[in-house]
Amino acid sequence: MTAAARWARRAPLLPALVFTILVTQLPFAATLVISLMRWNSLDPADRGFAGADNYVAVFTDPDLRSAVGTTVVLTAVVVLVSLLLGLGLALLLDRRFAGRGVVRTMLIAPFLVVPVAAALLWKHALYNPEYGLFNGALTWLFGEGAPQPEWISEMPLTAVEASLVWQWTPFMMLILLAGLQSRPQDAVEAARVDGATPWQVFRHLTLPHLRQYLELGALLGSIYVVQNFDAVFTITSGGLGTANLPYAVYQTFYQAHDYGRASAAGVVVVLGSIVIATFALRVVSSLLREEGRTGVRA
Repeated sequence: MTAAARWARRAPLLPALVFTILVTQLPFAATLVISLMRWNSLDPADRGFAGADNYVAVFTDPDLRSAVGTTVVLTAVVVLVSLLLGLGLALLLDRRFAGRGVVRTMLIAPFLVVPVAAALLWKHALYNPEYGLFNGALTWLFGEGAPQPEWISEMPLTAVEASLVWQWTPFMMLILLAGLQSRPQDAVEAARVDGATPWQVFRHLTLPHLRQYLELGALLGSIYVVQNFDAVFTITSGGLGTANLPYAVYQTFYQAHDYGRASAAGVVVVLGSIVIATFALRVVSSLLREEGRTGVRA
């Protein structure tokens, strides 16, 4: 193929490439430059090159260190619980039963809700101590003397985690359901004919087959949950020990007006997401190679 022919095939993609560079790479480059500067709008006279000072501050400032720890805990809990619940729901939907299509549609619905709307739903319709569903259910079950917990103030991080688990479980369910439906059915049938119990089939055939799908779900979920801002901002406003790193970036930028330190924290978030995304792409590539080999054998 000549060079002209290659460029003729690539030319239609150039506008999309230029647009992507303009809206993603240039802002990131600007953020990287600002992260190396000493720039606080409350002290405009003291502005200049800071080197790595802002990055040192990100990892030594107690509030930012706490935000990093909260981000890790929030991400780990949400991803693990969502994976377990998604696996259970995927195993349920892998069976044939009346109304399976309706049930599947209803289970997918939480993932389609706008994140801010989902957080508002949990904050007001479920957690509110006066008219929320949870306290209303406690009153209905145990009468007027039932406890009426202040869900957000008594268990703030758990409140945020529960809303995110509700939203991300359908995502995990879809990935794992796709994995279940790609199982080699002949091996499953052969195991059942040989007398294997459902648990043995799950442990020795289904779970090993789902390993890469579990990894993919965990990695993709981690990319999004690490960057989550909506639930923390809407439910707790970052208080009561729930401020994660994206909220800390917001707080540093819009409240402390320290643009250099906020940019450094933002770069740390982006780099962490890139590391996770790299592993996710490797898992996707291995899945595609495996599907290709399966197709060739078939």
